[in-house]
Amino acid sequence: MRPIVVRLVLLTILSAIVSMAVDGGNTSTVSKKIPAKLDDKTIICNVVQDSPSQEAIKSLEANLVATLEKKFEQLMETITNKTSRGKSAGHSFAFCKQFYKNHKGNKAYLLQMDYGKLPVYCHMTSSGLGACGGGGWTLVMKIDGTKPTFHYDSKLWSNKADFNLPGGKTGLDHHETKLPTYWNTRFSKICLGMRIGHQIRFIVINKHANSLYSLIADGQYRATSLGRNTWKSLVGSQASLQSNCNKEGFNAVGSDYPHSRARIGILGNNENHCGNCDSRVGFGTGGHHDNSNTCGNEAKFHGDNGDKHIKAMGYIFVQ
Repeated sequence: MRPIVVRLVLLTILSAIVSMAVDGGNTSTVSKKIPAKLDDKTIICNVVQDSPSQEAIKSLEANLVATLEKKFEQLMETITNKTSRGKSAGHSFAFCKQFYKNHKGNKAYLLQMDYGKLPVYCHMTSSGLGACGGGGWTLVMKIDGTKPTFHYDSKLWSNKADFNLPGGKTGLDHHETKLPTYWNTRFSKICLGMRIGHQIRFIVINKHANSLYSLIADGQYRATSLGRNTWKSLVGSQASLQSNCNKEGFNAVGSDYPHSRARIGILGNNENHCGNCDSRVGFGTGGHHDNSNTCGNEAKFHGDNGDKHIKAMGYIFVQ
């Protein structure tokens, strides 16, 4: 059954065409050709001498209706396909999880940021991120523990300035980056990973927030409750922490500022307080006893696995 509106439009067009044909001469004696350029073909209606005008009108209507309906269907199919491709391409998506239903490839997708669209690496598969699993993880940062870029005191933790955007299009490599997803992307889970040598290990923090920026930028301490063994699992069997303090979370700092601190991580101390911590596992770190270690594991003075100075490549995703 044809839609009423389409039918009316078609009949209006047909009536105009037929009127032009009839007005052009006597229908009992004229033989006219009325071309209509439709679907790349020319439909020719011959109003033949002695042919009933009503029959000619019906024939013209049938041909035009069939052709126009076919053209209309093709147009609607094209619009639908373009709309579908536009949505799946992420033209209005703000985080990777929105792609997950139709896209499983681990690669960069266009995400909508506050200032426009940006290609951001999305990890879709359940392999490669260990305990984090799959489901569409959005890259936020990559930190090289051997470099000062993301030291605890770096302004990159407290501002909305990106760093090395091209590094945000690639996966688990050594290219540092800070993406606008740091302040644009809300989440309910954080995936943290450390690469030491060829080994990469991951842990998950279940935490709802409007952005990672909202948890870190103001410098306020926000606790987590993963436990020291979970944090140490990022480093593996060689990890070491002092037995006391165990202050963990975001902006973890002891009362003696020059000692160990971490934007995301855990602190340890050999004394039964968090004043002068000499050990840590975390991201965006600094302080005694190796202030140059910005991501990884530091332990001094009676760590449970001895002294350690391990610098790691860190990865931060949200979902």
